[in-house]
Amino acid sequence: MNSEIGSVLYDYGRGLYANITNRCPCRCEFCIRDMTDGLGSADSLWLKREPTVEETVDMLRQWDLSQYDELVFCGYSEPTERLADLLKIADHVKSHTRLSVRINTNGLADLIHGRETAGDLAGLVDCVSVSLNQCSAEKYDALCHPRFGLAAFPAILQYTRDVKKYVPKVAMSVVGVIPEADIVLCRKIAEGLGTTLRVR
Repeated sequence: MNSEIGSVLYDYGRGLYANITNRCPCRCEFCIRDMTDGLGSADSLWLKREPTVEETVDMLRQWDLSQYDELVFCGYSEPTERLADLLKIADHVKSHTRLSVRINTNGLADLIHGRETAGDLAGLVDCVSVSLNQCSAEKYDALCHPRFGLAAFPAILQYTRDVKKYVPKVAMSVVGVIPEADIVLCRKIAEGLGTTLRVR
């Protein structure tokens, strides 16, 4: 089955990663999918088609999950493009395994779906890592080219504020390719939102 879909699950360190879509509202200058086809144990993260919830759960059942600490929704994609399906998979993981659940996101779920989405994560997601990536709307737009234009950056900040109400652990990250002065400003933004900042 998996060969008909592509690499959905792959391991990277102590995490098992779920690559459930290749859709993304951004075209970031630094995006790894423009540099390599695979990551971790996956030769290619380009999906031939998106796996169904049932197919993803079946793949999880076939993996030895005892060697992992968490399931991370992250791939060549923005995982919240499939928010409803993501939450169904997370519910299975929380109900049937000891794994914690993390989402690596660009923080644009509210704009993608046209509504507030943070509350949907309550009880199903243990950690959210939000990619901040720049210190202003203009610089974010120039670096990440979101289809939402200058509305993207304030939406990321608001999403981070909101998700902190529902998810135990929330962090932000930036790419190390931006100037150090911008990283300093990003760190101040993250601190102002009550989160930590990781340079990746």
